[in-house]
Amino acid sequence: MNLSGRVWGATGPEQEASYPCDRLMEAPAAGWTRAVDIAAPTGLVFRWLRQLTIAPYSYDWIDFRGRRSPHTLVEGLPELAPGQPFLVFEIASFETGRHITGVLPARRAERHGQMAVSYTLRPLDGGCRLVVKVVAEAEGPLAHRLRRRLLAWGDLVMMRKQLLTLKKLAERDGVA
Repeated sequence: MNLSGRVWGATGPEQEASYPCDRLMEAPAAGWTRAVDIAAPTGLVFRWLRQLTIAPYSYDWIDFRGRRSPHTLVEGLPELAPGQPFLVFEIASFETGRHITGVLPARRAERHGQMAVSYTLRPLDGGCRLVVKVVAEAEGPLAHRLRRRLLAWGDLVMMRKQLLTLKKLAERDGVA
């Protein structure tokens, strides 16, 4: 059992793998990894990931100030672009159908330390594997290090809900 809050659903090889967010860290970093199988086509799941530019899909009453994340695919979303808001991050890079990677904006990084995230997709028979890696600056002031330790647990709760919600919506749409 993992008591660090750093892993949920990810295999050993997924935890050890390199992700686009790893290249964005200038300082030594610690990471946590979340993963889930989704019985829906990769292209469909990627469309749901794009919606993370407009809604969090976790506990909306916390992350979205009580508004509800859309439960249908939104048409006409802007094309993905570097600098575009992506949850609390800004898009640093993306590859359609493969990954969306974000970095914490400078103002937030000053307060919380440097952080980056990659939402990655890998095709599987009958669906795909969604693996999310978050990396955070491992050093810095004691307050930053303590905050990141708590953040790993908070992120575990929120991202687990997010990934299960995206799984449910994509699998629902994949059957239709």
